[in-house]
Amino acid sequence: MTSNLHFLIIPLMCPGHLIPMVDMAKLIAQHSVTVTIVITPRNAERYATVLHRAIASGLPLKLLQLRFPASDYGLPDGCECVDDLPTFKLNKNFIDACATLQQPLEDMFNNLKPTPCCIISDKNLSWTADVANKFRIPWVVFDGMSCFTQLATHNLWVSKIHEKFGDLDPFVLPGLPDNISMMKSQLPGLFNRGSSAKAKELKSVRERIREVELGAYGTLINSFDELETKYVDEFKKIKEGRVWCIGPFSNSNKNDLDRAQRGSKDVINQECMKWLDLQHNRSVIYACLGSLTRLTPLQFIELALGLEDSQLPFILVVKGGSRTEEIEKWLGENGFESRVKGRGVLIRGWAPQVLILSHRAVGAFLTHCGWNSTIEGVCAGVPMITWPQFAEQFFNERLVVQVLGIGVGVGAQRVFHLEDEDAGVMQVKRKNVCKAVKIVMDEGKEGEERREKAKYLKQMAEKAIEDEGSSQLNLNRFIEDIRLHTQLRVL
Repeated sequence: MTSNLHFLIIPLMCPGHLIPMVDMAKLIAQHSVTVTIVITPRNAERYATVLHRAIASGLPLKLLQLRFPASDYGLPDGCECVDDLPTFKLNKNFIDACATLQQPLEDMFNNLKPTPCCIISDKNLSWTADVANKFRIPWVVFDGMSCFTQLATHNLWVSKIHEKFGDLDPFVLPGLPDNISMMKSQLPGLFNRGSSAKAKELKSVRERIREVELGAYGTLINSFDELETKYVDEFKKIKEGRVWCIGPFSNSNKNDLDRAQRGSKDVINQECMKWLDLQHNRSVIYACLGSLTRLTPLQFIELALGLEDSQLPFILVVKGGSRTEEIEKWLGENGFESRVKGRGVLIRGWAPQVLILSHRAVGAFLTHCGWNSTIEGVCAGVPMITWPQFAEQFFNERLVVQVLGIGVGVGAQRVFHLEDEDAGVMQVKRKNVCKAVKIVMDEGKEGEERREKAKYLKQMAEKAIEDEGSSQLNLNRFIEDIRLHTQLRVL
């Protein structure tokens, strides 16, 4: 019986981290484990619809709301999520504000019933390890990344091989099952920090996160064994077996309402869905570069014109952050929207991505290769056009293009550090976008092979979370591991 188990889930307040951890909380709660999500009031409201629906269904799911001290750390009032930041130069302020949640959480810990026996924390909240140590319970990290990325990161951290090369010199990533080359300019900030003062400031933060993470009891992964088998096996060797692939989480949302409201309580974009209903099967390109990517106006223009030049129907999600006004000005003055009317749809604000990707009309996904988006593309069975932007996204591109064979890159050469937002340059031109789109959508043999691989992986993703599927079995093993650990501690 697992009814006396109680897991604390502590997400980083950022859409790409919160969304999968909310999904994970629901999955664990389905196994009769009490799950409490530590969250702030504004985020509790943002995810309220999905969470309250899950609680109303009878799942033993609870929320522990802690006040977020935004104004105390130079953040605007109500800024409780990374995508609320007016500028990513405030990243360090946000991380420091998150750390202040430690004391109120510790103060409330003994009032939580049953007594929590495990903390599952976003790896970026290293202070949660101190909470777990204080109350002598396992600290399990959730990274929101693939085993491919985890293995590549570990091997680079140990070998330091990247330090021998210049920014644009290709080198082979050490210790991987496949021969994968990258450039230092494509590595995440842990190995390739930006040039700004803010980037240097974050270097010590990243190194501290990495060092603390190495001491975790185990790691939960939003992936499934069949997707990256060799990488799962190798990463397990490093972690002494305590790696559990329990995804893909997005597949746990079985109805259109849950799919549409992941990350937002907004209603389904009816106009977009009606337009999709009118399109031919596998004919539409869905282009979305994630919740945090802020293309410069020049780079957005190249993306938009590349989609226009392809002559194919498309959906383009418009996100510009502080540059939105400039982008909207171009859209109005250039006549882009009127030229593509009927063939192109622009979404401003939140896009119900899982719902769109699962539509029969979508034939390709132009993505920034964030892991959530990547695995959502896999689950939808659509080939991908890859345009990595920041963090570990070039690792994910290599997995999609070279290992899985379900994507084509637009040719991005360097990572864009969020905190260096003013230094953004145009690195991908409209012809690159158009070319990659046409290759992926091609009806020839190569295109068909890519689609068949994507279709097969979709089937494997569906099986993984079914009863007796690999991810269900791994989740059972994880819960049993914590149950046994808890019993031994009591003895």
